Amino acid sequence: MERIISKTKGDRWIWLIVILLSVWSLLAVYSATGTLAYKKGVGSEQFLIKHLVMIVGGLALMYFSHLLDYRYYAGISKILMVITVPLLLYTLIFGTNVNDASRWVTIPVINQTFQTSDLAKLALITFLARTLTKKQENIKDVRKAFIPIMGSVCGIFVLIALANLSTAIMLFGVSILLLIMGRISIKQISLVCLGGLILLSGVMLLGPRRATYISRIETYMHPERVDPDKSFQSNHSKIAIATGGIIGKGPGNSTERNFLPHPYSDFVFSLIIEEYGLVGGVFLVFLYLLFLYRCVLIVTQSPKAFGALLAAGLSFSLTIQAFANMAVSVGLGPVTGVPLPLVSMGGTSILFTSIAFGIILSVSRDNDEKKAKDLKDKEKVIVGEISVAS
Repeated sequence: MERIISKTKGDRWIWLIVILLSVWSLLAVYSATGTLAYKKGVGSEQFLIKHLVMIVGGLALMYFSHLLDYRYYAGISKILMVITVPLLLYTLIFGTNVNDASRWVTIPVINQTFQTSDLAKLALITFLARTLTKKQENIKDVRKAFIPIMGSVCGIFVLIALANLSTAIMLFGVSILLLIMGRISIKQISLVCLGGLILLSGVMLLGPRRATYISRIETYMHPERVDPDKSFQSNHSKIAIATGGIIGKGPGNSTERNFLPHPYSDFVFSLIIEEYGLVGGVFLVFLYLLFLYRCVLIVTQSPKAFGALLAAGLSFSLTIQAFANMAVSVGLGPVTGVPLPLVSMGGTSILFTSIAFGIILSVSRDNDEKKAKDLKDKEKVIVGEISVAS
């Protein structure tokens, strides 16, 4: 254990944030799965143990990901993109259908569902960071830079959007931020946005889940005009938040967990506020803001463009996802199926989120090693100058 701790590098604040979120996740999931356990005729401990295994597995993946030099992820990104596109197509056609959405592929033998969009997010962000870095000399070239970039962004967007529109929109937004950081011209970025808007309109009006998307938007915009059953989730989420008060009802004392369909994933933030109050909700928001701040420092200190773009893309993706989940819980957006990173109960989503944290820490580790080397070289120069002077 001491050997593992001694090899743990990177931003210490991010490590602390991950540990705090993981512990909080265990408490929230254990409390939220009581009704689910009762319906399935099992104990809540069964879900807690499964979730604990995923958390521990995620921490292990994060540890090994941060030990790998982040430059290797440039080559890995090409492999991931080759795997991602056919996997997304396979998911749309043969994937496990839940709530009229084919987002999951069931892994044989272990019988564990795998949401392919989690892999797609990691693949696209790393691929964009690599492409923008590699094409800097020809960044304005339409054929060499713009077409590959636009093709990858819009292609992945539409493949995800057909089953998971909210995730696709967030990933598209992160991609645009990376294009801006990568010095893509405003004209080309506008064309990418136009292409995304056209694809978004097509998915919403012609896609297989068009009725669901339109219904959720109508429910959010005009809740008084729709069937109360359609606003059931958002109403009980607001009740949970309203009854939480300043300090909450206390751990394990939630009542709305018995009414919310997914209090352990989609609406875990509502349950946290109900049990830990406004104080707990604000502290959770603070943790994600602190994480974003530490990542911004990592980006500004990174000497290489690839490291900066990689850390920026992954941190933006995780933070935007977190605030999207919290916005839905408090009624600032239509209901989506976006989990709260490292807090919501999940399977492979926790593992991929942990890998993203590990890659960010890998960039941070490289920054620290470079600063230490520069400081050591500077000390040698000073010692040498003193020796010459004496």
